[in-house]
Amino acid sequence: MSFNKKGSIMAKIFGMIPVATLACGIATACAEPLPAPTHDDQLAAAGAPAQNIVLAGGCFWGVQAVFQHVKGVTKAVSGYAGGDAATAHYAMVSTGMTGHAESVQVTYDPATITLGQILRVYFSVAHDPTELDRQGPDHGTQYRSEIFYETPDQQKIAAAYIAQLQQAKIFNAPIVTKLKPLRGFYAAEDYHQNYARLHPDNPYIAINDLPKVAALAKLYPDLYVTP
Repeated sequence: MSFNKKGSIMAKIFGMIPVATLACGIATACAEPLPAPTHDDQLAAAGAPAQNIVLAGGCFWGVQAVFQHVKGVTKAVSGYAGGDAATAHYAMVSTGMTGHAESVQVTYDPATITLGQILRVYFSVAHDPTELDRQGPDHGTQYRSEIFYETPDQQKIAAAYIAQLQQAKIFNAPIVTKLKPLRGFYAAEDYHQNYARLHPDNPYIAINDLPKVAALAKLYPDLYVTP
């Protein structure tokens, strides 16, 4: 996300229109913690191999910023998933015609945090899963809500949690998050990495992304860490 991505920064700011909802708002974090997944992994034994899950939910700046503050996450990398390696470049992805989504590869210690806990943060803090092909002021298929799973177990846990949240009617609109197997993850350009951490005074970051990190600290204090 840069100033020339969708026009002027002021267009981004004024393009955000908060909407009152039941529990979780459009382009805002949920007002209270989501229920824990009823179907989840058990914590692994110490020393178990690290696991990866690739999550798309709007501009990767904010998603990366959230997961850099989650206990048990050892690395969060902004990048592209859903398309081919040849088109995994910012200028091309920004056209919305590559099949890619701005995504974050979350690497985590399964002895410290489960996939279900990561998805709980993803659905309640990192993005709004009811927005189709957009997040807040950003529009296009590259901003879609999508989980790219690597294993059948990841697919089952994610699908079960979506069904659980739908049945509980947590959101004021249907969840539109897609589930697809990961074909490949391609790290974004260096200037996109750690963007929120390096540019906290950027108006886009201050308005769209820092509130997500604050919501993580408020809703899930046991999971929040300062990197």
